[in-house]
Amino acid sequence: MPVSNAVSEALCPYRLVLEHVTSRWGVLVLIALEERSYRFSELRREIGRVARVSEKMLTQTLQTLERDGMIHRDAKPVIPPRVDYSLTPLGREAAEQVRGLALWTERRMEAVEGAREAYDKARL
Repeated sequence: MPVSNAVSEALCPYRLVLEHVTSRWGVLVLIALEERSYRFSELRREIGRVARVSEKMLTQTLQTLERDGMIHRDAKPVIPPRVDYSLTPLGREAAEQVRGLALWTERRMEAVEGAREAYDKARL
């Protein structure tokens, strides 16, 4: 059943937040910050254990999640400047959901790989 334009437009803000939270970097940021707060460089190193993220992409992801109310940015007026990132209560809820999906993916990866192989064989 097709979705009407009005419904599609109404769902757009939800889809956008979902994209932010489930993006490649959004997932990694939320999961990392679930453990503790991080300074920018610490967070970049922590995420770097899983995947290389550019400074630009991490900055954009943090700004997007901060705008969505998921992350708190605490800039301290000291020299050198110190900025800490942590989850807001809303961000903590999102991180729990994302972590659940990540754990499910890890548990079910064998089934996904089997499905991919079956699909590819059927296409030959």
